[in-house]
Amino acid sequence: MQPTFYNTMARAKEAFAPADGATVRMYTCGPTVHDFAHIGNFRAYVFEDLLRRFLKSCGWEVVQVMNLTDVDDKTIRKSRAAGLPLRTYTKTFSDAFFADLDALRIERAEYYPAATDHVPDMIALIQRLIDKGFAYRSDDGSVYFGIDRYDAYGRLARVDKSGLRPGARVAQDEYEKESLADFALWKAWDETDGDVVWDAPWGRGRPGWHIECSAMSMRYLGESFDIHTGGQDNIFPHHEDEIAQSEAATGKPFARFWLHCAHLVVDGRKMSKSLGNFFTLRDLREKGWSGREIRYGLLSTHYRQGLNFTFDSLGAARSALQRLDEFRGRLASAAGAAAPGPLPSWAQASPALFHDALADDLNISAALGVLFDLVHVGNRAVDSGDAKPADAAAVVALLDSWDRVLGVLAPGEEAADDAAVELARLRDEARKARNWAEADRLRGELAARGWVVQDTAQGAKLKRK
Repeated sequence: MQPTFYNTMARAKEAFAPADGATVRMYTCGPTVHDFAHIGNFRAYVFEDLLRRFLKSCGWEVVQVMNLTDVDDKTIRKSRAAGLPLRTYTKTFSDAFFADLDALRIERAEYYPAATDHVPDMIALIQRLIDKGFAYRSDDGSVYFGIDRYDAYGRLARVDKSGLRPGARVAQDEYEKESLADFALWKAWDETDGDVVWDAPWGRGRPGWHIECSAMSMRYLGESFDIHTGGQDNIFPHHEDEIAQSEAATGKPFARFWLHCAHLVVDGRKMSKSLGNFFTLRDLREKGWSGREIRYGLLSTHYRQGLNFTFDSLGAARSALQRLDEFRGRLASAAGAAAPGPLPSWAQASPALFHDALADDLNISAALGVLFDLVHVGNRAVDSGDAKPADAAAVVALLDSWDRVLGVLAPGEEAADDAAVELARLRDEARKARNWAEADRLRGELAARGWVVQDTAQGAKLKRK
């Protein structure tokens, strides 16, 4: 079955294949590295990882680009407040982002371009827009894209331009849908930027947020590519502005497919620090949840449906994974050292059903339904003795192939989070001091966080319960 994906531009499902028939070129909006990414961000990154893995399972190669926004209003403001150079400040959160990707089993993209490394590309693109008459220099030396100069503006977001006030401008990197105005491609330097500045033909300053993605996607994927993804909150203004400036500069379609995931809420409410329901991945791991469990929780709701994230849903993810682990263990025991044979009759329909579910706009609910149907009939086959060693080995191999798409089926080892490592260190110190009560207390705290301590000749080792 040929995959179909819901294309936001068309507001409909459309059959997909890469333009060249072999390699999917995909751009995904990455993090702004001004802070630790939160679980709402990772909802998008897990969806994009599922998409990437499924496309590869279809036999296509994937070249994925995910940008790192390391210069914008937020990164500059926070780095100055911290008294740190911009690159020093953002590196902390870039490094943390990659560690979080690993914890969630998110495959690495082929390219992670940082905005600060590609300012010459942005300057060249802005110059093209000026030369073609789509951009203009303001009195303060900033450069704006004139949306009234580009007739197709608003196609993605279905923006009504009838109320447009020609010449209205917005300088902020992020702005609301009501701000239908010319947007900044280049921001003239002022004192709030400190030492964050580059030279350009029209004056000193820095790029606006929207031009970054256009320049970097074109650098690595060409002027037209297959898929652009992001959250629904990116549709306007960010993706709308990307399309306008890219297609105005090149005269070519920017991206063929636009896939957007819906918002995540926590306990039915918008995630907010003021409400106490704002979580980073590290917050959840310190509470004892594994990256695998969190991935399952973020993965198991269709990407275009709003996700209500709760601790009960994480508990359900833990239970589901335990059931899958038990099934895999029973199969491995039944298989012994046998080589995989053909799939047994009770599993033969499963591969096509699993593929067809995901080919239908990544219908993860249907795909997981196929998986748990296999668990049900497989357990019955093991119970009745109908699962011969070669049969069981064949189903284990099938699960391995599905895990290359889902990324949750293999138990694997998980690196302990920083807080758990520190507790283990303190426990070692307590043991060396023969403070057994404190050592036991710390072991109990680690257990409450989901970690088992194993004392070895090389020191304490932490394993997930």
